[in-house]
Amino acid sequence: TSYLLLNGILPDKKELSDFESLLKGNREIPDNLKKIIQAFPKDGNTMDMLRTGVSALGIYDTTSATNLEKAVKIISGIATITTAFEAVKKGKLIVDPDPDLSHAANFLYQLNGRAPDPYDARSLDIVMILHAEHEMNASTFSCTVTAATLSDMYSALTSGIGTLKGPLHGGANEEALKTILEVGEPRNAETYVKEALGKGKRVMGFGHRVYRNYDPRYKVLKRISRDLAARKGALSLYETAEAIETATVSRLSSKGIFPNVDSYSGLVLHLLGISPELFTPIFAISRTPGWSAHVLEYLEDNRMIRPKAYYTGELNLQYVPVDKR
Repeated sequence: TSYLLLNGILPDKKELSDFESLLKGNREIPDNLKKIIQAFPKDGNTMDMLRTGVSALGIYDTTSATNLEKAVKIISGIATITTAFEAVKKGKLIVDPDPDLSHAANFLYQLNGRAPDPYDARSLDIVMILHAEHEMNASTFSCTVTAATLSDMYSALTSGIGTLKGPLHGGANEEALKTILEVGEPRNAETYVKEALGKGKRVMGFGHRVYRNYDPRYKVLKRISRDLAARKGALSLYETAEAIETATVSRLSSKGIFPNVDSYSGLVLHLLGISPELFTPIFAISRTPGWSAHVLEYLEDNRMIRPKAYYTGELNLQYVPVDKR
C-alpha cells in the first residue's frame, strides 16, 4: 500500500521485496534521538513527542537526497519513535526492531517486547491500510501547504502531525471507544443515544464530511472488531458498539449520518491491548505514506498556497499617542 501511494503503481515481486527491505533497513533511529526521547517528560503527551521526534529525525538525516528517500525514512522511523517513547513512559528499555517482521507486526513487537499473535498483527496491518490515505483532509492540507513553500519532507509531515493532534481530527476513535466503555452493556445503548442526542451532543464515531452513507472503512473494521472480540472473550464490547450503532442510525440516517471509520477502529485497537493515548499516534504512523504521497504529487506542479483573507474590522481609525489613551 505504501509503495502504491508513493509511486502510483503496484510493485512487482522484486520491487515489493526491495521496498520491504528498504523500509526494514530504516527502522533504526539514531542513538542521539533515543537519548532525546529518554529525556522527554514521562507524563508528556505522545503526539507532542511524536511531532518533536519526527522533526529531530530530520536533523539527523544527512544522507537522503530526495523527498522520496526522506518519506521512506519517516514511514519506518515514526513507528520506532512511538514505541521508544512508550517504553520510556513505562520505565522499560527501548526494544530494537526485528527485521524479520512486517511493519505492523514489528510495531507490536517493539511495543510489547514479544512476538505478536499473527492474527493481531494482521488486524493492525488492516487498520494501518485503511488509515493510510483519505484525500485532502486537514492534516494532509497542512502537509501540502508547508511543502508548497519548498520546505522539506520532515517539515511538511511535522505540520501534519501537529494538525492531526487536534481532537476534531485525530482523536475521534478514542472518544468513540470512551462511549462504548461508558455505555457498558448493549441494553444501555438506546437510553444513552436518546439522551445524548436530546442534549444536542454528538455520538462519536458517526457522521463524515465526505460520506453521506456508510463509510466503507467502517464495514471492514466492524468485521475485524467482531472477530477480535470473539477471540479475546470480549463479545459484550462488540455487542455494545453494535447496539450504539443501531440506536444512532435509526435516529440520524435520515440526515445522512452513518458510522464512520472511528466507530470501530478504537475498539479494534483496544482489543489489541493498545493504550488509547496511542490511538492518534497510530493514526499518524498509518497516514504517513498518504501524507508523503500528497507532498510528492503536489511538488510535481508546485504552486505556493496562500489563501486570501478578508478584513472585517473598523476602517479609518486614527492613531492615538500612548499618553492619551
